[in-house]
Amino acid sequence: MMVIETKGLTYTYPGATKPSISDVSIKIEKGEFVLITGPSGCGKTTLCRCFNGLIPHFYQGELKGEIWVAGLKVSEHPIHELAKRVGLVFQNPENQLFALSVEKDVAFGLENLGVPREEMRKRVNWALELTGISDLRDRPPHELSGGQQQRAAIASVLAMQPEVMVLDEPTSFLDPLSAKKIFEVIYDLNRKLGITVILVEHRLDLTAAYADHIIIMDDGKVVLDGDPREILSSQEARLIGVGIPKATQLYHMLKSDRINLGNTVPLSSEEMANMIREALKND
Repeated sequence: MMVIETKGLTYTYPGATKPSISDVSIKIEKGEFVLITGPSGCGKTTLCRCFNGLIPHFYQGELKGEIWVAGLKVSEHPIHELAKRVGLVFQNPENQLFALSVEKDVAFGLENLGVPREEMRKRVNWALELTGISDLRDRPPHELSGGQQQRAAIASVLAMQPEVMVLDEPTSFLDPLSAKKIFEVIYDLNRKLGITVILVEHRLDLTAAYADHIIIMDDGKVVLDGDPREILSSQEARLIGVGIPKATQLYHMLKSDRINLGNTVPLSSEEMANMIREALKND
């Protein structure tokens, strides 16, 4: 079942001389973990703003083409209606957290939806537990570390129980270990709850192994779209300058030296280590 579909989507910000995204046609299936990547300024964030209706309802500008999200035509439905189906986690969690406590922040969206108090309490507890921050519920968000703030931002979106979760470089302020923990939480939500995840990220070493669909953008256009193992092994991906996972690069270097580790292209150091262990066992 298709959860997001765009046809010839083109958008130009007010006063801009050229479109930020141009002729974007993509399909995203329900329950997929989709990775969107590409060089800085290639249109990734703009595309995310189309998914939840910020474009065209908040940012004015000129939108051409069509986009459907969870069965709704975005141009015909207001942001508050789309927010029930699509949750957006911003790059900087401080842009999303503003209440006096983590618990109040997580409850904010539910209050706006008029969710009954008992149901709200259940959902807030559930979201805090899933993201591992139940013990921080009474803390002011500004006192938290970057990783804790990001978990709180994810919990506030999760409590709304959206069909689609869009995360725009959610770990850009975090060290690799903290980032890995956040990505594991997101991956668990995708697998256990069937939430469609759209992750914008340039750190492919940390994220590629979670994805079952990758979209690479360049200069406002979608240039590659499909299976991560195929696309990240392609010459085109290297030429665009996407940070190909080191494990993938090493696999192809060894293959060119006639060292065969099998047919599955690794996307993470863990996968690569397992393949080497297997090869040594079979020697």
